[in-house]
Order: sequence, then C-alpha cells, then structure tokens
Amino acid sequence: MAEQGQSCGISHGHCDGDCCGHTHAQEEATGKKLIIRFGVGLAFFVAACLWQKQGQTALFLISYAIFGYDVILQALKNIFKGQVFDENFLMSLSTVGAMVIGEMSEAVFVMLFYQVGEAFQDYAVRRSRRSITALMDIRPDFAHVLTADGSLRKVSPEQVAIGDVIVVKAGEKIPLDGTVVEGSALLDTAALTGESLPREVEAGSAVLSGCINRDGLLRVEVTKPFGESTVMKILELVENAAGRKSKTEKFITRFARVYTPAVVGLAVLLAVVPPILGQGAFSQWIGRALIFLVVSCPCALVLSVPLSYFAGIGAASKNGILIKGGNVLDTLCHTKRIVFDKTGTLTKGQFTVTKIEGENPAALLEMAAAGESLSNHPVARAIAKHFETETGRQPEGVTDYAEQGGMGITCQWKGARLALGNRRLMEKEGVACPEAAGSGSVVYVAKDGIYQGYVVVDDTIKDGAADALAALTPYGVTETVMLTGDGKAAAEKVGKTLSIHRIYAELLPADKLHILENLPEMEADAKTAFVGDGINDAPVLAGADVGIAMGAMGSDAAMEAADVVLMDDDLRKISVGLRIAKNTRKIVMQNIVFALGIKILVLLLSALGMATMWMAVFADVGVAVLAIFNAMRKK
Repeated sequence: MAEQGQSCGISHGHCDGDCCGHTHAQEEATGKKLIIRFGVGLAFFVAACLWQKQGQTALFLISYAIFGYDVILQALKNIFKGQVFDENFLMSLSTVGAMVIGEMSEAVFVMLFYQVGEAFQDYAVRRSRRSITALMDIRPDFAHVLTADGSLRKVSPEQVAIGDVIVVKAGEKIPLDGTVVEGSALLDTAALTGESLPREVEAGSAVLSGCINRDGLLRVEVTKPFGESTVMKILELVENAAGRKSKTEKFITRFARVYTPAVVGLAVLLAVVPPILGQGAFSQWIGRALIFLVVSCPCALVLSVPLSYFAGIGAASKNGILIKGGNVLDTLCHTKRIVFDKTGTLTKGQFTVTKIEGENPAALLEMAAAGESLSNHPVARAIAKHFETETGRQPEGVTDYAEQGGMGITCQWKGARLALGNRRLMEKEGVACPEAAGSGSVVYVAKDGIYQGYVVVDDTIKDGAADALAALTPYGVTETVMLTGDGKAAAEKVGKTLSIHRIYAELLPADKLHILENLPEMEADAKTAFVGDGINDAPVLAGADVGIAMGAMGSDAAMEAADVVLMDDDLRKISVGLRIAKNTRKIVMQNIVFALGIKILVLLLSALGMATMWMAVFADVGVAVLAIFNAMRKK
C-alpha cells in the first residue's frame, strides 16, 4: 500500500520535507478528518446493506465515493502522467468492475478495507519515520550572541561567525560547535551519542552542537560555522541515508516495474481467453480477473522492504550509530573480518611516560620534550606534559622543526640537531642505538647524530574492549586484525590482552591501506570492516568494505569517509550495529517470502475460481499491513 498521492513504486524509505515537518497537531487534525470520513461512509454502507428497496444502489455509490474518491482521482492523474500501473489504478479498476457486474457491497467493502489498511500503514510509516526524524529535534532554532556592550542578541545559528561568543542557558540546545570560555554545566548528549549519562564540561572543554545544557550557564567561543557544525553534518547523513539503497531494495523496485503490468496483462487474458474458448460466461471470468487484479498489487514488497531498512537505520540512530544507508546494513550482515586501528580505537589514546632510559634522564627528558613540543601527536603531548609536570616550566628554543612521516621529528635546539622517533628514523639519521625492551611506544633520542637514550610512553586499553571484541563472534565475525604504527612489543601486548587474531605493527600511515587490501582471502561474499578513530584513518575507512569511525563525532574526515559513524567511542556499539543489520536482513527476507508466497497462492486460486474478493483483499491489504508491522519489529 502507498500513501495517497503516491504510486506503489514510490518508497517510503526517505525522510522528505513532509515527514520531517509534520507536527503532532497536523497529525491529530488528519486523524479527526479520517474518523469523520470513515464514520459517514460506514453509515451510508450499513444503510445500503439494510435498505432492500429502490435507492439501495445510490446509497452504495455514495458510500463508495466517500471511501474511494481520492483513489480514483489519483488513478486518473497518474494515467495522464503516464503512470498507469500503480495501486490506485488497480484498486479503481477492480472495484468499479465489481460494481459493473453487480457486486456492489463487495466493491464498497473492498475500498473500505483498503482505506482501513491505508490508515494502519500510514501509522506504521510515521512510527518508523519518528525513529529517525527525532534526530531533527537536535537542530537548534536560535543562538544568543554576546555583543560588545555585554548584551545578548538572539539570532539564527546561520548568522553566527567563527570567533563569536555565544551564551547557552540551562535547558537550551548548544547551537554551534565551540570551546567553553566561561562556566560549567552538565550536557545531555543522548540525541548525539545514545548515552543517557550527562557529560560535564568546563572552561576549555570542546562542546558540540545538538547537545542540551542541563544546568549552569555557558559562554562558548564558536569554532565552526553552522553549515559545518556537527549537528548539520549529522542531519545531512540522516537525510541522505535512505538514498543509498541496498541491492534488495533496488531489485524490488525493478521487480515492481515489470511485475505490475505483467499481472494486468494476465488479468486481461484471464477475462477474455477462457470465455472465447467456451469455458464459461464472460461475467464469471471477469469476476475472477478482478480478484486477480486486487491480489496482484505488489505493495507489501514495495513498502515493507524499504521500511525494514529504514527502521533498521532508525534503530541504529537511537543507539548512537549513524548508518549511511540500506546498502551498508546489507554489507554489515556479511562482515566476517574486522580490522582495528590501535591508538584511540582499542586504546584510550591517553598516553603517559612510563620510562626514561639514558645517562642523564633529566637532560634526556628536556631534549625529548623540546623536540615534541610543537607536535600534536598524543605521544608528543604526553612527553611535553610530563616535562611540565616534573619541572613546572615549558620547553622552548626549538627551530627548524620538521615532521618525518611515520618516523618522528627533527629540529634545532640550543644549537644542536635533535632527532626523535622510532628506529627507522634512527637508521635514516645514521644513529646506532640498541632496541628498547618492554612494551609501549618508544621514542629514541639523538643529538647531533649521537644516541642519547629513549623515552617510553604507554597507552591503556579501553574499558570493556575485551568484552566488546568477544561479543562480535555471535554475529559471524571470525577474524580480528589490529594495525598500528607502534612497536611490536606494545602491539603484541594489546593483541594478547584482547585475543586479536592478526597483528601488524610498525606501520607507516600508507602501509595500513596496503595491508587491508592484501589480507588473506576469506569465504565468498565475506566482507571486511575497518574501525578507526577517524583522525588519520580516512583512506583506510574509505578503502574497507565497511568503514566504521570510532569516537569520530566532529571529525570531518570520518564523517565523509566512513560508512558507519559511532557517536561515541564505545566499542560495544559495533556488535549492536551488527545485530541490527542481521535482524533487519532477516525481517526483509521474511517479508519477501511471506508476501510472494501468499500472493502466488491466491493468484492461482483466483485463476481457478476458488478465491473470493475477501481473500483477494487479505492477499493485498492484509499481507501489506502484516509485512509493514513485521518491518517495524524491534531490531
């Protein structure tokens, strides 16, 4: 079944302006009109059934017009547009034909039941849409900009520029991404992350648009224009998700285009050929052909399949998982191998200095901190922070700073050339150094080509990571892989703790994509997913069958490259996404088998003269309603 004004070939699997802008008041008004329409039409229908005198036909016609006027009008409009073979045409042809052969009560009841089915299905469609359109509530309506004289000016978020300071009061949505410059508060991030626990922010904390200020007063310096804010990127992902259709959805669309005109042709043959061959009266076979037409509408498939995927995407969004379309859900179903980046994905990415090995540890730390002071790498920040904590001052005097991709950095400091990084950098610089023992990320330090010692910086595994990886097995994941630029010892320590099957260490950024593309072949149709933190993993996220961005809220690269965006860094959400994908696929297949099975059975019965109009109505409207409600089941 389709909403009035839409053909059967038009999917409900998208959120257009109508669905997003449909208010509760509008829905209530529509519901009241529908009840009045049903009540009046049913009154005329009952009166016609009870009135066994002259005028009964007029009462039936009035009742039929009340229930079916919009269907007939839409059928005529579509015919003029060249869209003949749709649901409106089939229902109009079959019911008008039934009245012509004298089946007045059946014709009216078919249209009545059809409209009841429409009402149920419209409810199901709106319920499905709400799971996604609820996200539209995160879009802020205004921003309070702090002016030069200290007053507040209420403006549209689009009018706020980078660098402006906005004030967010308790109970208001944060309208744009920014940094807190004054105040503290608890933020409700449920709409973005699916997490019920509030997040505490204070001066210096980054905040994202779409979160709700639960208490306190915040002054926030805007860091991104509204069009590039997190909330707008999320809304864009949600609105475009249904545009990326699965293979099943595309097949159903093509199937309906061929199937519907084919069955109309068969109905015509059923009405004409047997009487010509002397197998009965025209009225008998026309009646069978009309039943055949009612059964033939493919609405159960055309609506329930896209709705199943749409509901799956909505269920994922409720859990803080953005899935970019039905095609991604299908690919997730066949995922057998998951490849993980290490730092920031399996580990917290919060490094601390655990060891300083050299003849003069204090001087070694100062050299390391000076060289790393201009880098944003987590390891570099950890060393610089450790130096500040130990000495109470910041390193300085660095010039000619240069990053050596995947190896480390070189610079000038107090008249000497420093090289800090891994063993590959030491080899490039011609520095002989012993290999450090133990786990962690090792930063070797050389001054003027002479080895000075090393600093070990270690990371911690995320809480619940082991349980999260173990939870993948029930959903068909047979192999896990870890890619990292860290040394073998650090990588093997994490891999052993998490029971990871394959470990690739000491990789340059470019090596990760090469490794991913050359992993051993798996069984046919098996897919590989890559999970990364979204900061420097964009090429690998894009190169995998499914790219999953971990903790990537606000990362432009991840939003663009990944197929799945996890709105927080909870590894357990991966198994949730797999479960939703597999349940969605199972429901899709159930609907296809059920709808086709019932239709084929009743089509055969109608051709043999063993099906009634009531059976035909169930095979069309009834099956469609059941399939829709099956699609709405919890994923």
